[in-house]
Amino acid sequence: MNVVLRRTVLATAVTALALGAAACGSAKQSSGGGSSASGSTTALKIGLLLPESKTTRYEQFDRPLIEAKIKALAPNATIDYYNANQDATQQQTQVDTALTKGDKVLILDAVDAKAIQSSVQKAHDAGVKVVAYDRLAQGPVDAYVSFDNNKVGQLQGQALVTAVGSKAASGQIIMINGSPTDPNAAQFKAGAHSAIDGKLKIGKEYDTPAWDPNTANQEASAAITAIGAPNVVGVYSANDGMAAGIATALKAAGLSVPLTGQDAQLDAVQRIVAGTQTMSIYKPYKPEAETAATMAVNLGLGKEIDSSVAPTTATSGSGTAVKSNLITPIVLNKDNIKTTVVADGLYTVAQICTPDFAAACTAAGLQ
Repeated sequence: MNVVLRRTVLATAVTALALGAAACGSAKQSSGGGSSASGSTTALKIGLLLPESKTTRYEQFDRPLIEAKIKALAPNATIDYYNANQDATQQQTQVDTALTKGDKVLILDAVDAKAIQSSVQKAHDAGVKVVAYDRLAQGPVDAYVSFDNNKVGQLQGQALVTAVGSKAASGQIIMINGSPTDPNAAQFKAGAHSAIDGKLKIGKEYDTPAWDPNTANQEASAAITAIGAPNVVGVYSANDGMAAGIATALKAAGLSVPLTGQDAQLDAVQRIVAGTQTMSIYKPYKPEAETAATMAVNLGLGKEIDSSVAPTTATSGSGTAVKSNLITPIVLNKDNIKTTVVADGLYTVAQICTPDFAAACTAAGLQ
């Protein structure tokens, strides 16, 4: 072989090797193999399954906070997002889709904690880890983060008792609880009863399917008619979404009585400023969301969930003991809006104090 031919063959071989190496590198990137400089693996796939969008917190706070923390911990992780629109059957289908897509960890906020058990078991059998978020799903869940839900109900009940005050002996309250398929609702209800029973007389009580504000409005209207408007001295609402419907019913009946809530929704904060809602429960979403993300990434990378992430345990309706982190809730009222939801960046004063609420905000010292 002459010199020119040898050089030509050698150049061709080098070019082929270079192209082959480039092709291999491209294939690894597209398949998600390898690891980033921070050490997080690109193979980590996490499914985020939230229950509904009627409650504003899920799309406005929970989802972006969870996704941001996952990306901070594992920049190359893939997140598949699903919202069940308060449909338990749809959520079961979404779990199946997540498993088919190869998600290795699910962050699951169950629409129906009992109905989702078979899906949790299916995930477990496939070697997929499940982090129960906000609600403790039944089945072999690996970790759980929420708030102390019994405490939430106690705080709501105590606030209502205090707000009704001396009128307790002369009238009755209406209790509008959350969805009977939500285990949190049962805990809120139990906590509220522990504070209310023996102190306030309950005229009518409802468990509200799907936490639906329209249903809550209808329940409140029916209860006011049954009890008689002059005899209603307060209303327990398990969350702010339902409180919106209840507030409309109270206004239609010409009533201004104490009304509870939960979730610190913007419209609820405005009602608190205006005096048409007494309080809400502020549950700082950031620590809850970031804990869930940390649990999911740790589990996805094969790490144990230790006591720094899950300092306690909780037992699900199916009897499963689950490593848990239960965050302390905060009572939100007119006096601490600035030091809670505003200070934490949930809302600005400008968002709360729109023209309709300007005078009330000034009176409350918000502007």
